[in-house]
Amino acid sequence: MSFKDLTPAKKYSIIKYTLVLVDIGYTLLLLCSFAGLGLSKFLYNYTLKALPVNFLLLPVYLLTLFVIYGVLAFPLNFYRTFTLEHKFHLSTQNFMDWLQDQLKSGLISFVIGLILLALFYLVLGNFPHHWWWVLSAVWIFFSLILAKALPILIIPLFFKYKKLSDEALRQRILDLAFKLKVKILDVFEIDLSKKTLKANAAFVGLGNTRRVLLADTLKDKYTHDEIAVILAHEFAHYRLRHMLKLILVNSAVTFMIFYLIFRTGPYYLQLFGFSSLSDIAALPLVLIYFVVFGLIMQPFENYISRHFERDADRLAIKVTGLRDAFISMMEKLAAQNLADRRVHPVIKLFFFDHPPVDERIEMASKT
Repeated sequence: MSFKDLTPAKKYSIIKYTLVLVDIGYTLLLLCSFAGLGLSKFLYNYTLKALPVNFLLLPVYLLTLFVIYGVLAFPLNFYRTFTLEHKFHLSTQNFMDWLQDQLKSGLISFVIGLILLALFYLVLGNFPHHWWWVLSAVWIFFSLILAKALPILIIPLFFKYKKLSDEALRQRILDLAFKLKVKILDVFEIDLSKKTLKANAAFVGLGNTRRVLLADTLKDKYTHDEIAVILAHEFAHYRLRHMLKLILVNSAVTFMIFYLIFRTGPYYLQLFGFSSLSDIAALPLVLIYFVVFGLIMQPFENYISRHFERDADRLAIKVTGLRDAFISMMEKLAAQNLADRRVHPVIKLFFFDHPPVDERIEMASKT
């Protein structure tokens, strides 16, 4: 079957997979070029001479790196996140709103990156022989702070949300949370439709910031039973301690990558002409580790995630008894989000942190 004969969902998915691979390859090419061609050293030395005080060196160097990457990656990013979404009639954003979101995302990424790198160099300087595990612990703690702050500091920069106006649905969700022993602040509806026609729901935050966010694109098109089983799935993750388990998995991955840098870093530093990891000009090499190691670990992390998703699906159906609503909900979501319903095992391995739609429907049919 030729590409033009495929369904829109399959075309959309193939293009997305391809663009992800191109993006990874392009990022690695830019980082290797920046380190290998001496551009990073040039930027570092120029910044060092231009600044009156050294404590501004990391922020200015990182900002320049962000801007250069943003400009060079702009065409690919524009096509992947704007043009493609409009081509398949999934986006409702105009160019200026999209650009504003990109600038916000870039600024947030810069601030978070600056904090993490400042911690990196601080720990590296004070614990030269044990920095890898100290830094891992510090980064993990910081990620928990981010998770707690996400619904109150970051999401409001992109969306407006308010308490769910449908009181019957709100109470049903709160009762469901109580049944599954999940403590939440409240249920909110979020104006996702101002950016996309896709539907989604989320259970975000930690501790006293934990809340349900229900997209208006989902609230207005799905039955109460379908929405209930969606949220039951999200609550099931908490009930089954998936969040804690994922934190442990991600923590192990963090420890592994820093230990790998600790053990092999000196060789690659010498290969590219750098003296030590504390040299800010060597930052592109550190970023290469994260890109490559992230790619290597992706199948493992996806496998764990898919296992958790299946367990959450089963518990959601068991607790609610809404098997038919689960199946109809999955059918609607697949159509609305142009999901790739049945995929090749290799695609599933690298790109799917949830089971494909047809697998989830088949599981529900047998439950």
